[in-house]
Amino acid sequence: MFVCFTAHTMRMLTKTSIAFGLVYIPVRLSPAARRAEIGFHMLDKNGSRIRYKKVNDNGEEIEHKDIVRGYEYEKGKFVTFTDDELEQIKSEKDRQITITQFVSASEIDPVYYEKSYYLSPMGGEKAYSLFVSALNKQKKVGIAKAVPSNKEVLVAVRADGDRAILSTLYYPSELLPPPAVEICAGNKEELNLACTLIDTMTKPFKPDEYTDEYRETLQKAIDEKIAGNKVTVPSEGKPTHVLGLLDALRASLGEQPHA
Repeated sequence: MFVCFTAHTMRMLTKTSIAFGLVYIPVRLSPAARRAEIGFHMLDKNGSRIRYKKVNDNGEEIEHKDIVRGYEYEKGKFVTFTDDELEQIKSEKDRQITITQFVSASEIDPVYYEKSYYLSPMGGEKAYSLFVSALNKQKKVGIAKAVPSNKEVLVAVRADGDRAILSTLYYPSELLPPPAVEICAGNKEELNLACTLIDTMTKPFKPDEYTDEYRETLQKAIDEKIAGNKVTVPSEGKPTHVLGLLDALRASLGEQPHA
């Protein structure tokens, strides 16, 4: 009964509990989203499937049940652990989602968020509903820790209507430094036009208005291939010339660029 993370990612639907002070709420985690991707198999040019096998240094194929985890403490020297051994060293606290503090959602930079999961009550529905109602009323997010596999994970628990959502977070040490950017401040007119353009493009965010247009195009191309037809994709055309920044801003607002 633990949440399985692999390299910062939760891979497995599972059961656990939220520790909220002295209150324990048994919950089930399930993914809140998934990528709707068209999958391709790897083939050679003759159409044969490419297969991947787990082999050891001697080239022998190894079954999953015979694989253990190894820590290299010196070059070529390992200590090994089975999944059962790693599970045995956990305390009960490690197996829970233990909330350590509450913060305002605005305090968490979005760059820290990784993946999100729904938390559903598995008994203790009253405590679950009370917890969610309190999060909604206080407009707070719970910060918690858990040790689902062989890594302690930082998570945020927030309310979304009448349910709770858990999001895994990166540690600060896991964030990559941003690339250097050369700052070139625009003039006052350029800044005003940029702000006006942002204002004209501002409207409420409605996720339902967005679809994966490339996926639809790809599916159409697949259907054409199946039917034995040549794939044709209409071209949107390219701009005949590149506008300068000021003219591009004016043109975006429907103004006539300077000659």
